[in-house]
Amino acid sequence: MPRKIAVYPGSFDPITYGHLDIINRALRIFDNIVVAVACNSSKNSLFETEERIDLIRQVLGGNERVKVDTFDGLLVDYVLSQGSTVIIRGLRAVSDFEYEFQLAQINRGITLEVETMFMMTSVPYSYLSSSVVKEISSLKGPVDTLVPPLVRRALEKKFSS
Repeated sequence: MPRKIAVYPGSFDPITYGHLDIINRALRIFDNIVVAVACNSSKNSLFETEERIDLIRQVLGGNERVKVDTFDGLLVDYVLSQGSTVIIRGLRAVSDFEYEFQLAQINRGITLEVETMFMMTSVPYSYLSSSVVKEISSLKGPVDTLVPPLVRRALEKKFSS
């Protein structure tokens, strides 16, 4: 029986409890998840791509059902290269939907082979974004309920220099 693989793309700058919620819930549906860290040189990221990959791998603790990778180029091409036909996207609020819907339609226009599956975030994470985490952390605010301890320490290190 073929294994069902889904790709969960994002910047993960940094990974949050909201991201982890989506990953863990997606693992109930799919055999394997590829967490695909986007290499986007036009974005001004706090963490370098390799730092983000390392943080995600550490947070996931070597879960054999989750592969952490990076990609550049068209997402649908990457998804197919991973033996998948499913993109997972998390939705926090109605405001996310319009943007995500647009991306899903563009991806469908490129190839009918790849589907986008939207997962609503769990209520405690409905307001959470990496941008919010970075802003709070940069102002020396508490992020303990937003990110795992090792991510909090990495943020503190970034903002202490």
